[in-house]
Amino acid sequence: MKWPSLVPATFVQRDNRFRATVRLEDGRTVAAHVPNSGRLHDLFVPGRPVWLHPAARPGRKTPYDLLLVQMPTALVSVDARLPNPLFREALAAGRFADWLPTAAAWQVRAEPASPGGRLDFCLREPDTGRRVWIETKSVTLVEDGVALFPDAPTARGRRHLEELAQRVAQGDRAAVVFVVQRPDAVAFAPHPTADPAFPDALRAAARAGVEVYAYACQVTPQSITIARALPVQGLSGPSSQGVGARR
Repeated sequence: MKWPSLVPATFVQRDNRFRATVRLEDGRTVAAHVPNSGRLHDLFVPGRPVWLHPAARPGRKTPYDLLLVQMPTALVSVDARLPNPLFREALAAGRFADWLPTAAAWQVRAEPASPGGRLDFCLREPDTGRRVWIETKSVTLVEDGVALFPDAPTARGRRHLEELAQRVAQGDRAAVVFVVQRPDAVAFAPHPTADPAFPDALRAAARAGVEVYAYACQVTPQSITIARALPVQGLSGPSSQGVGARR
């Protein structure tokens, strides 16, 4: 996935959940939209280099979107809108062949209605027509090489896991895919303290047969792609990649 034209800047402060102040190379301070409601405390440090996309849509209150943060060891995407297009792109490229084989034959429906609300995708197996419900999650926090989700309480995220488990109980497949928008993670785990109820919810979903996957992204100033699978830690039983029953 290619980035649009990007402008370098320096992070100054976060004004609220969706707005930050940044300093352009010419010294001007401007407002930028933050497309992520997470806390991002580890990323948004005054003086840190960031990358912006100029956004000139009429009616906008901010002239830029803040898309990338340069950490000491990695470039990190903070755009929480990206996991769905990244998932679709990676599916078409066959990156999920171990659990979604013959990628080109899948029927993909985005944001399908489900009895408990909307999930991100519903796929149809090419041979049987069986449904596979997919929910993607954006991950930006990495500590000691482990990508962690969430970085703030997420009742919505827990509801999605319950909905996926219900889909499995009714005979469908279901999976949650954690898209780590940075390249420096070596594993994934549910965050044990940001939302203490989430790890238990993820473990319960896995026991119910929901498949759990995590992937690190390759991020450059030109593009971002889902690059490699990560082992999933913190679930019942030994750590593994792709936890959950395949029925």
